[in-house]
Amino acid sequence: MVIRKTTISAVATLLLTSAGAAPAKDDVTERMEAARAAAAEFAASLIGELQKAIAAGGAVNAIGVCNVAAAKIAADKSAERHMTIGRTSLKLRQPKNVPDDWELAQLKRFEERKAAGEIPASIEVGEYAEKDGKRVFRYMKAIPTGALCLNCHGTSLAPEVAAKLHELYPGDAATGFNAGDLRGAFTITEMP
Repeated sequence: MVIRKTTISAVATLLLTSAGAAPAKDDVTERMEAARAAAAEFAASLIGELQKAIAAGGAVNAIGVCNVAAAKIAADKSAERHMTIGRTSLKLRQPKNVPDDWELAQLKRFEERKAAGEIPASIEVGEYAEKDGKRVFRYMKAIPTGALCLNCHGTSLAPEVAAKLHELYPGDAATGFNAGDLRGAFTITEMP
């Protein structure tokens, strides 16, 4: 009788799990889970602040959240989690969010995956890559364009929103999106 390694591995996993010990996760899976949680936490904080700003003063009021508060939220979450957390896109509003080479390649792959039928909310990638001469874990999670986003990123902006965006971002390329479009991505790099 031939016993395959996969069978032995499956039995060992079953025995460990039934004995109360969880099977060990591989390194990439652990890092993916941590990065995914960080992205979700950042997104929830950002959306919460945007919703409060809109309730207090309309869509034009929310522009300040992305202009100023988003960077502070990202910095706070980065320090808490020992990661660098941010946002990037192929169509930028904030020049400081320009994608590096790895991020640019991932954003293009995200667009290909969306074009192939993947739902933007499920598109992510996590892997080890070189950054600044060091091997680090990097993660990106697609940001689908939702109803809230359309206030400042849509195809038809209120005049006061368009004026404020032009004032703050004269080179703005982050408009013209429709619901469900790939708005950009959360990007996370573990600090060495």
